[in-house]
Amino acid sequence: MYRRYNEKISKQWFKNQIKNSNFDNYDSISKPAITTKHTNLKLYPTEKEFYYSSNRAGEGFPFDYNQNSSVHINTPIFVSHYSKDREWVYAKTAFAFGWIKIEDMAFVTAKFQEQFQIDNYGIVTTDNLNIYDDNQLLSLVKLGSIFPIDKISKKYIVAKRGANGYAIIKRFRPVEVNLIAKKPIKFNQFNIAFIGKQLVNEPYGWGGKLKTRDCSALTKDFFAPFGIYLPRNSSQQAKESSGEYMSLAGMTKEEKAAAIMTYGKPCRSLLFVPGHITLYLGQKDNEPIIMHNYWGVRLKNGAKHIIGRSVITTTKPGDERADIKEKSMLINTFKGLVNF
Repeated sequence: MYRRYNEKISKQWFKNQIKNSNFDNYDSISKPAITTKHTNLKLYPTEKEFYYSSNRAGEGFPFDYNQNSSVHINTPIFVSHYSKDREWVYAKTAFAFGWIKIEDMAFVTAKFQEQFQIDNYGIVTTDNLNIYDDNQLLSLVKLGSIFPIDKISKKYIVAKRGANGYAIIKRFRPVEVNLIAKKPIKFNQFNIAFIGKQLVNEPYGWGGKLKTRDCSALTKDFFAPFGIYLPRNSSQQAKESSGEYMSLAGMTKEEKAAAIMTYGKPCRSLLFVPGHITLYLGQKDNEPIIMHNYWGVRLKNGAKHIIGRSVITTTKPGDERADIKEKSMLINTFKGLVNF
C-alpha cells in the first residue's frame, strides 16, 4: 500500500494502526451517540490515507482504502470503544462500521433521545449547505441529511457536542424555505428534477471522500428525500434493499437495453454491475439514459479515461471514442435491474 504520491507504507505502520484500534476493549463503552458534524467512517483510527499503487489502472487517488463512508450530521450511531489514543470511537451506523473522530460525535442521554425521536422530520433537499450556531460554523450539510421538527417551535433540531461530550439540542430555521422539506417529499416530476439537479456534475468522491459522493452515495441520497432508504454500497443496494431485483445476466447488449426500457421505471430503477450502480432516468432515441457518479471508462490499453463526476449518459459512455474497450462498456457489464 502507498500514500497518495506513491510513497510505500511500512508494515509497522499498519501494526501501529491495529494496536491503536484497541479491539481488546470492543464493546467496552456500548453507548448510543449521534454525529454532530458531516463526518467520515475510517477503516483505521487515523486521517492518514492509503492506496494501491497509482501505476495500476483505476487505483491511486481518490481510492483511499482508509475511507469507509461519509456520514451525515444528526446520524444516530452506537459506540463500541475508544482507540488507544482516545481520539476516535469505533461506531456502528445503520449502514456501516468504522472509526469516527471524537470531536465529530456526542453521546446521548435518554432525555435527548426522547426529544429527538419524534414522528415529524425534515430532510435537506439542497446540497452543500452550512449550519451555524452563534455565527460559528457547526457543519457542512449535504442533501439527504435529516432534522427532527420541534413540536412546539416548529424549528429544526440539530445535535451539538457539549463540553462534557454529550449532545445538546439546538434549534434553527433555514434562511430560505426551499432548503429543507418535510419528509417524505412527493415523487413527482418537479421534485425528481429538483433533486437530480442538486446531484449532477458533483466531483467523484470514493466513500464520500472530500465531502463528495461515489456512485452508491448518489443513489442513496437521491432516494432519501422520497422516503426510500437504501443500503450504503452498490451490491447491497442491488440485492439487499427493498427493491425488486431482475437479473440481466446472460443477455446480449441489445436484449439488456430492451429489458431496461421495458421493465425499468424512470427514476425508480437502479442498474447494477459489480462495483458500480446507476439511476435509470428513462429513454431517449430508443436508448436507456442513466445518471451516475462515474470514475471513468476502460480503454483498450487497460488504462481509464477519467470522467470523475456525476453525469447523465447513455449506457455506453465513451462510445464515440475509437479507443474504448467495448467489452467493458456498462451495457455489456450490467448484471441486474432493481425497481422501487
